[in-house]
Amino acid sequence: MSDSSSVSTETTIREKLLLTISIVTFEPDPAELRTTLESLGQALKPFKPGSVLITLVDNSRENTIPPLLEKLPFGGNIRLIHGHGNVGFGRGHNLALDRLGEFHLILNPDIQLQSDALRIAVDFMRDNPDCALLSPHAQWPNGQRQYLCKRFPAVFDLLLRGFAPQTLRSRFDQRLSRYEMRAESQDAVFRGPPIVSGCFMFFRSDMLKRLKGFDPGYMLYFEDFDLSLRSGQIAPTAYVPDVRIVHAGGHAARKGSWHIRQFIRSAARFYMRHGLRLF
Repeated sequence: MSDSSSVSTETTIREKLLLTISIVTFEPDPAELRTTLESLGQALKPFKPGSVLITLVDNSRENTIPPLLEKLPFGGNIRLIHGHGNVGFGRGHNLALDRLGEFHLILNPDIQLQSDALRIAVDFMRDNPDCALLSPHAQWPNGQRQYLCKRFPAVFDLLLRGFAPQTLRSRFDQRLSRYEMRAESQDAVFRGPPIVSGCFMFFRSDMLKRLKGFDPGYMLYFEDFDLSLRSGQIAPTAYVPDVRIVHAGGHAARKGSWHIRQFIRSAARFYMRHGLRLF
């Protein structure tokens, strides 16, 4: 594993960090990742450059990230970790936890942030010191609402949401609405969602240290369910609608048999730890 110094500076690392951000990639789409980093650059404008450190953890076989970074206005605020192989989503993010600011953002490489999203997130966390984890308002690229807060999932809910055809899902829309907490996560702050999506998890870093990050036993899927449940057992999680993002990911069932196998494997681990609920 290599921690590339060509895209970082020791001065930045030594300064007291307000915000650290980790992004895990695996053979990323260059245009999509560039869009994410550009939106991140806009959202970081309110902060002093030395107060932010972005860690890109590249799980890919070939290192294609540095040429992309050279064209982006981050200077010494990015470091690249590469060469460790495909260790998975959670373990990849855990590699970035050796350098944490007051707050830490776990971010997907397929996210576009509203320009004031991070400023609002920091302000909210400072105004609500009991809150450990923040989840944003999200949309699909077509503008349709995406619900990142969840209740504890029954197996039936996961099958419906991830694998059932639209005609069947529509018959159970009320059930899915309850599972996705659609009524609770609207235009007001909602405290206490049990589970939030790993595409954007804005943590108070003390909580991440206490939890030791993601459970490394998950390769992909459900590691965010596990982490947010463990965090919520200690301190409140909050949905904050003024923090806004566009998220392009999801749809495990559409990604092929490998992803489906990982989904099933991780679901089994999750239910063994947190209890099985069929319906």
